[in-house]
Formats: sequence, structure tokens, C-alpha cells
Amino acid sequence: MLTKFETKSNQVRGLSFHPKRPWILSSLHTGVIQLWDYRMATLIDTFEEHEGPVRGVYFHISQPLFVSGGDDYKIKVWNYRTRKCLFTLVGHLDYIRTVQFHHEYPWIVSASDDQTIRIWNWQSRTCVSVLTGHEHYVMCASFHPKEDLVVSASLDQTVRVWDIDALRKNKNADENTDLFGGVDATVKYVLEGHDRGVNWAAFHPTLPLIVSGADDYQVKLWRTNETKAWEVDTLRGHTSNVSSVMFHPKKDIIVSNSEDKSIRVWDATTRTVIKTFRRENNRFWTLAVHPETNLLAAGHDSGMMVFKLERERPAFALSGGGDSLLYVKDGFLRCYEYSTQKDSQVIPIQSSSPSLNQSPRPRTLSYSPRENAVLICSDIDGGSYELYIIPEYRSEDSKRRTSGGSAVFVARNRFAVLDKSTSGQEEEVVVLVKNLKNEVVKKIPLPIPTTDAIFYAGTGKLLCRSADEEKVVMFDLTQRLVLGEVHTPSVGIKYVVWSNDMESVALLSKHTIILASKNLVVQCTLQETIPVKSGAWDDDNNGVFIYTTLNHVKYCLPNGDSGIIRTLDVPIYITKVTGNRIFCLDRDGINREITVDASEYMFKLALMRKRYDHVMRMIKSSSSRISGQAAMIAYLHQKGFPEVALHFVGEEDERVRFDLAIESGNMSVAAASATKINEKDYWCRLGAEALRQGGNSGVAEFAYQQTRNFERLSFLYLITGNLEKLWKLMKIAEVEKKKEKNVMGQFQNALCLGDVKGRVKILENATGLLPLAYITASVHGLEDIAERLSVELGEDNVPSLPQGKTHSLLTPPVPVMCGGDWPLLRVMKGIFEGGLESATCDDEEEDDVEGDWGDALDMEEEAEAEEEGEGCGWEELELPTELDTPKFSAFSQGTPVSHIWSQKSSLAAEQAAAGSFDTAMSLLHRQLGIKNFAPLKPMFLDLFIASHSYLGAFPSSPVVPLAIERGSGGPPALVYDFYELEEKLKSGYKATTDGKFHKALPIFLSILQTIPLLVVESRSEVDEVKELVTIVKEYILGLNMMLKQKEAKDDPVRQQELAAYFTHCNLQPPHLRLALRNAMNVCYKSKNLATACSFARRLLETNPTQSQADDARKVVQAAERSINMTDETKLNYDFRNPFVICGSTYVPIYRGQKDVSCPYCTARFVPSQEGNICAICDLAVIGADASGLLCSPTQVR
Repeated sequence: MLTKFETKSNQVRGLSFHPKRPWILSSLHTGVIQLWDYRMATLIDTFEEHEGPVRGVYFHISQPLFVSGGDDYKIKVWNYRTRKCLFTLVGHLDYIRTVQFHHEYPWIVSASDDQTIRIWNWQSRTCVSVLTGHEHYVMCASFHPKEDLVVSASLDQTVRVWDIDALRKNKNADENTDLFGGVDATVKYVLEGHDRGVNWAAFHPTLPLIVSGADDYQVKLWRTNETKAWEVDTLRGHTSNVSSVMFHPKKDIIVSNSEDKSIRVWDATTRTVIKTFRRENNRFWTLAVHPETNLLAAGHDSGMMVFKLERERPAFALSGGGDSLLYVKDGFLRCYEYSTQKDSQVIPIQSSSPSLNQSPRPRTLSYSPRENAVLICSDIDGGSYELYIIPEYRSEDSKRRTSGGSAVFVARNRFAVLDKSTSGQEEEVVVLVKNLKNEVVKKIPLPIPTTDAIFYAGTGKLLCRSADEEKVVMFDLTQRLVLGEVHTPSVGIKYVVWSNDMESVALLSKHTIILASKNLVVQCTLQETIPVKSGAWDDDNNGVFIYTTLNHVKYCLPNGDSGIIRTLDVPIYITKVTGNRIFCLDRDGINREITVDASEYMFKLALMRKRYDHVMRMIKSSSSRISGQAAMIAYLHQKGFPEVALHFVGEEDERVRFDLAIESGNMSVAAASATKINEKDYWCRLGAEALRQGGNSGVAEFAYQQTRNFERLSFLYLITGNLEKLWKLMKIAEVEKKKEKNVMGQFQNALCLGDVKGRVKILENATGLLPLAYITASVHGLEDIAERLSVELGEDNVPSLPQGKTHSLLTPPVPVMCGGDWPLLRVMKGIFEGGLESATCDDEEEDDVEGDWGDALDMEEEAEAEEEGEGCGWEELELPTELDTPKFSAFSQGTPVSHIWSQKSSLAAEQAAAGSFDTAMSLLHRQLGIKNFAPLKPMFLDLFIASHSYLGAFPSSPVVPLAIERGSGGPPALVYDFYELEEKLKSGYKATTDGKFHKALPIFLSILQTIPLLVVESRSEVDEVKELVTIVKEYILGLNMMLKQKEAKDDPVRQQELAAYFTHCNLQPPHLRLALRNAMNVCYKSKNLATACSFARRLLETNPTQSQADDARKVVQAAERSINMTDETKLNYDFRNPFVICGSTYVPIYRGQKDVSCPYCTARFVPSQEGNICAICDLAVIGADASGLLCSPTQVR
């Protein structure tokens, strides 16, 4: 059984498949009806109007309707589109067991515990016939799929077949008034044979057969003709009531389920059980079969399941050159030639019958073209294979069948078989290399003991899959070396597809695709919500992987880009892809050819490989197909090709064109789009970007003029040194003053120009600023104007000037660059410029845009209204008459070195030095399971600060950052060094020897927390770092126990235990001697002579000092002099039984007991500590998954 979908809910009593969509209805004992998408495993909707259990539910074959019947005596017809109940049919007097739509007429048949069967017209909403005759509850009733018959089953131990031909012929069926006496339906057969009540009966879809299941634990098969019906056989095997039984719509089998918690599959021909599927705790209540596919569904006590009885994927393999296809169909090995489309039988295959009464379909097929040999693997007997040598004539001697989990050819005349043998009490997994006589040539142990499948990986190589260890490795059988490894967490790899040149491989699981190189270096991983069915590499375009799901053909590129090529009506299995042609097999084993549009993924592949000449040709040739596609524009924008995306924008999408032109730096196109849009926000953006990207002051000036942004214009003229235009702008501000009272704009321009008379005039004309005008005139030596203003003010109001001050004229600063745009670099024209410019903007339109530059700001009328002598007016404002698109490129800011560090490195320390703290934390979490980053924060900052320096430039410019590298163009310089940690380790040893535990513990903890941010150069140093982790971990654990021992003064038993545990830490010999002496003294003082004696003897074995040896001998002598050398108090300590110490609770974990460990420091803990932060390193989560410490570039090369 292949389970496709399963739900957890209350007891399911009714099921129905939608005939077209991947939907299934389930009715629950709680009264809820659920609509599920079993392909996406999602709940679509729920329907809750019944009161009490709903026992029957059924989809209409063509209308968006379904019907339900429940214990509230009601039949409800629903529209699943509107999610509403359309109407309710009332008439039954007891629980309704089943309901069903007729496949052709507007009828519903229902069975009820009121001992009747009713047929309803759902269009007129009336009951058209009542079928009476049963003497107990009617458990089910259903229409015949083709004839005018109804079959029913009842607890009166009978199955009845009703003839409703008269009902169909009756034109006035809706007006039947005789409720119980009508002759529209008559009993044709009464089938008696069950010893107890019958729960289910069903018609065969094509043959005159009926199957029934009853409370006598039996399934009976009946045959009918025009005049009579009789029992054919009884199928025995269930051990409890049979709940439901049905014929399979496509195979000659019967499926039944029972309250004995099993589903049984029977051969309808031999009437023997083929398979039995059991559940531990759930009784089965109902069955449903899909009308068109091989899906079945079963409802049980805690939900329902959708399943298949066998896999439908045909086993196939390409020939050596890929010109033909070998596949298995209907018991034969067949060959299909792609060029001629000729399909022929090769040899019979006994193990490949589509019926379940023989062997199931083969799982895989492997072919050796030179020897013309075929290996066919199946699931028979837990896994077996058959070897066929295809001769010119057929011979039974060419077939050899042997048990084996997987079998693939690894050379011309050699194949490998996965063999699991038992050696003693352990299971040994090996690969048997055999010749074509099926004789073992070599027996090779595999690198992964839990390997459960092998796949071809080239001559003499295998891919070994381990579902338990969640990885796939490449194994060289000749050298017996692991060449590559891919971790596949929670992914069960099912199929492996190699490209023609064996440079790329695709690993397919149910919902995941992993693309990798020939050495298993992962290029991308793609997740799918719908199951992946098959895939193949494009023969014409290496790098494109085409795959299928249940309802789509899709593509995937090595950079992770993917998309939909087309939709599918039925699932297919791709065998070969050549350009825009896809060759495939369907579930019936029929070869098909599909033509697809490959322009989208070919375009993306050319962009990925930077083949811009191909991109140019595709844009020109296929622009009609892909131009204007929003998805393509978004893709190009995301991938950093805005200049390419610009050519796909339609004329109506000016806003999109403007955004892309701004991003690509095409100011000409951006100005044209802004002119057409003519909105203030776009003009402001154009002006800002024109200055930011290339110092294009002409475009910026034009944009500011369109929005009448005089403040920005003033600033632009000031910084570019264009004082002439700034003076004219001041005159314009005088005109604006009359309308908007724009005094500040006029005053600022005069101030920047150093025009003292102008400033005095502005202040004089402004309200309330006459004293300030007098001061300005007096300070700057304009005595005539000052005298006139003093008269106007009067003697009492003339302000006094400060005494002893030297006055100076305020003048504007001299700009660095006077006039013109910023300096640009000369560059070559891009591949997408020139040839495609006409696709963006016509020359005439561009000339029109440029011709408006001089007249855009027409203020002649305002200038004429200005008083004579006040200025020259708007007509003298020389605005740009032409928009010159520069033929040069602006200086582009280079990529910061920190970004280069971040892109090139997989080491957490270098990511932190580059300032990518999030990436560093993500790496540490994935590699070491670290979650508590608080202790690492100051180290992150130290790494970042130490790898950067800053150089002061001009006073008004920002500082220049400088990267400090290890060598020219190398990785960042790091502040933490391995040899520095070794010095720290020595100081920690010294503090421990001196008994300064409070001082030693922070030293060891600092070392342990620094190691994740350490980088070393060689493999030998990596081993030293890992050894250092182990050493420091042991000392932190021991010192923690020593400190706990000091605190437990009131608990001598705990003191002895902690002292004893400390002696089992992996310490340096001097420290171990001190720990043994401490434990010996503590236990001796507490009169635990036996334990103290054991410590004394251990101490004597460590070459102690003279004083230590003397003390130890005294303890041994005292213990031996005692009458019986025993302990006064019992300790949780057994030195004879090996153990490790829990890093949190400080209790022993003896051999054989369960424990969990820290993924970083490997400290051990009791299972209750799982999920907590490690008490030793204070960084990682106990029990978390992690890939391991990565501290050297040699580990990632």
C-alpha cells in the first residue's frame, strides 16, 4: 500500500472522490463534512449543518454539487462553489446510511434505518419512488453504473437487486402519488447466504457480478443473469464485521475493510487474499474508489487515508546512446525507438504483471548496452532482482532471479547488488559485485552501515543512500573511497537522474529536487508542495532539468530558478528531453511526445551563463511571446538586469519603464517617461537620481524646473558655481514674491551671491524688518541708504551698532567644480545598447523631448509684468535647450571588500569580521547548534573592528574605510589566534594547580566560547582545535563540580559524590592526582573506607609525589585494617561501571542509559535536559542537529 494522503480527525463514516479534481469528501461522526485536496494535503472547506453523525456523502459527476445524509433523517444537497446548502430532502424516518447521485438522471438514491430505500429527483426536489421489502436497517444502496438497477444490503441478512427500468420510462415519475404501492421499482433478485446482517453490497463496473460484506466476517461474490442470481464463492479471512467492500475499477481485484482493523485485497479470479494492510488502533468503516484513477480511500476511527495498491511509475532505462528506451509493460520488456517511434516487444518478464494477483510492478531497470543485459528490481520477497541477457533468440536460460535490495550495472559486464547479511547479532550491509553469470566477484563493505539503496554514478561508482543518516554519498568501488557527500535532511531520495555528459546529477524525492555536480557539490535545492514524479536533463541544453509533478511540467536551472512550462491533465514520466520535445510514458505505459515552449528557460539559461549574444537574438526573435510579461520583468529586475528588462516593458507601462531606466542609469529614457507621466513625485526622483548616479546637472535642472522647486535649483546653481543663473533665479524670486510672498528664497539667493544692495532692498520691502535693513546697510558701508533708512525709522528707533567690531562681507564659498556634469569614465557600449534602442524610444520622440528643454519653464508673461529696471525677466533665463545623453559612464562605486569577504567565505569568524552578523549567527546555528549569542556579541564586535580601519580625507568629506586583510586580496585579518588560546590554556592550568577555581573557570569558558570564531589554515590545526574543545570541556565540567562541592558543606554525601565524579574527568596528570587526593580525603573523613581505598590505589598508579604517595598508602593500610572494608554511607557512584557525567545535574549516566549531547562541546546530559542551553559552553542547544565545527578553509574546498 502506498499512502498518498492521510488526515487526523474524528471517526469517518462516508467518503467520496471528485470525478475530475483532486478532491475528496469525508463525513464525520461529529456531523462535519470536510472537503480535502489530497494532492496538496490541504483542507479546502468544511460544511456544518447536519445535527449528529453524517454517514453518507457523494459528489455529482458533472455539476458542482454533492449530497449528504445523516442521523438527523435529512438529505442535504450542497453547492461547493457557493459553499451553501441548496435544499434539504425530508422523508426518511430514521438514520440515513448512504446517498448517491445517478450517473445520468437527476436522481438520488438513499438507504435508511427505516427499512426503506428512496429515490429522489433533486431537480424537482421530490421523492419519486420508495423501495420497500427489507425487514431490518438498510445499510447501503447504490445505482448500477450502466443498467437500470439498484443494489441494497440490509441487516435482514439479504442483498436485494431492484429493477428501476419502469421508473426511467415513466414520464410522470415526479407525480407518483402512490407512496408505497407504485410499480416503478421491483425486486429482481433476493440474494441470501450471509449468516448475519449485510453491511455493504456493490456492483462490478462492467461484469454481472455483485460483492457483499457482512457481520459474519465474510465477503461473498455473486453472479447474475437475466433471470436469476447465485453465489459464486465466499472469501474468508476477516476476523470481525466487514464494513465495506468494492470492486477495483481497473483491476480484477476486490478490496474490503473491516472492524478487525485491516484492509484486504482479494484476487477476483482465484478468490484468494493477495495483500493485507493493518492498523494498530483504528477500525475501518468505509471505502471509496476513484472512478478514473487507481486511488482508493478508507475511513477509520481517527481519520481517513488515500492510497494506492501499487506504484504506477513504469520501470525504464535509456540505451547507451539515448536513442531508444527500454521499459516494462504488460509482462514484457519493450523497446521504443525515438527516431522512428517504433515500439516492439523484446522478451517476456514474468514479474511484471499489471494485475496484483501476480508480482507487483518492477521498481527500477538497469541496462548494459554492450552486453545487452538488463537488471529488473522489484519488491518481491522484500527486494529482489532478475538478470536478463537479451540474445538474438529467446531462451529461458538467460533469466536469473536473486534476492537483493538494489541492483545496478557498474561496468560493462559487472553489476552491484546491495546485500544485507547478519553477522552474529549485527546486520552487515555490503555490496556484492557480480558478473553476468550471477557469480560474486567481490564483496565490498559500504562506508555507511545504514545504506538502504544504491544508484548508478558512473563506471565503478555508486551513490549510496542512507535514510537513517539522511545523506547520500558517492563511493568508488575500485579505490573504496568516498568521493562526495550530500546531506538530505528529512528527504528520502527515490530517484537519481544523470545528465548525458555525467557532469550533473538530480536527486529526486517526493517533494524535493537537489541539483548537484558530479562530485555531489550542491548547486540548488528546490521544494515542491505537489509530489515530484519524474525528471530528465535537456540533451540540447546542459544545465536545464525538466521535471514533472502530478499536474505540471516544470524546469529548474542550476542557480535555483524554476518555473512552469505547461499543465498536465494526467501524470506523466519523462524519459528524454531534446530541445522543445519531451518524450514520456504515461501510467498505462504508452509512449507520448509533448512539444513545449522552451523560450523562457532558454532565455534564463543564457542570462545565467552570460551569453548576451544569445539573449539579444532571443529578444529580437521572440519578443512577441515574452515581451510585456510581468513575471519576466520581475525576474530580470531581481537578477540585476534592469537594462534588459527595459526592453520588455510595453508602451502603456511608463511607470515601470521609468523605474527600470532609473535603476539601469538610462537618464534619457527616464526623462522621456517622466515627461509622459508628468507627476511631481517622478520629477523629484529623476532629479535626485540624475545627481546621484552621474552628476547629470542638466537633467536635474530640467526636473527641478518642471516642479518649480526653486530651493533645489538655487542649491544646484550654487554648488556648480553657476552664479549667472543663480542671479537670474533671484530675479525670478522677486516675481514670485508678488504672488507667494517668497521673501526667504529671494534673500537666500542674494546672500549666496553677495549682493548687499539686494539684501537691503529685500529687508526694506519686508514687513517689520526695516531695522535689520538699516544694520545691513550700515555694516557694509552703504551710508546713503543707511541715512535714508534712519530717517524712516526716526531717531528713537534707530538701532545701535556694536562697537570695536570689524565688519566683513559675507561671500559664497567657491565650488569645487564649476559648471557642467561630473567627470565620467569612457566605457564600451553595452551589448543591450544601440541595437535595441529603437525598441525603447523612437528617435523622433526623443528629439521632441529634447526640444522642450528650453521652453519648459515659460514665464514671459510674468517677466513682462515685472517693473522695468527690476531685472531681465524670464525671457533671459537660459534654460537647457537640449538634453545631452552622455556617451560616458559615471564612476561606479566598487564592491566593498566586506561584501567580497561575505560572499567568498563559509566561516563564521570571517562573516563576523565582514559585518555580516546575521550570516555568522546562521552559520553557527547550523554548524554547532548555537542559540545563545549573548556571550559572542563582544567577540563579533572585536572581529569587525579589528578588520577595519578608517582614513580621514577632506574636512567636509566622510572618512574612507580601509579593509585589513590577511595578505593582498585575502580574507579579513582576525583578532583571535589559536596560539593565543594555547597561552590562555596554560594560564588556566596554572590557576587550577593553585586551586584558584573561580579564576580558572572563566579562562576555560572564554577559550571554549572563542573557538567557534577561530580560523586555522591546515587540517592538522583543525584536529588540534577539536582536541582543544574536548580538553576545555572536561575542565569546565570538573571545575563546576568542584565549586558545587565547596557549596555543599551541609551535605557530605553530595560532597563525596562530586569529588568522586571529578576524578573521572579527562584531566592532565597533575590535576588528576590532585582530584584523586581530594576525593580520597573527603571519603576517608566521612568513613567511606572502601571508596577512599579505591581512590588511594588509583592515586598510587599515577606516579604521585612522595607526600601524595605516603597519604595514599596510609589510607590503604587503614582500610585494610578495618574488620570489613565497607562504606558508612551509600553513594550514587560505582567505579566499576563506566559512566559519563551530566553537565547540568552532575549525576552519572551509566553505560546503556539514554543521554543527549551538546552539538558543539559534546558534553553529555540526561534526556530531560534536551532543548535547554548547554551548561558547559553556554552557547548551543542540547540535542540540536548540527553539521559540525567549521574553522578552516581546507574544510570547504
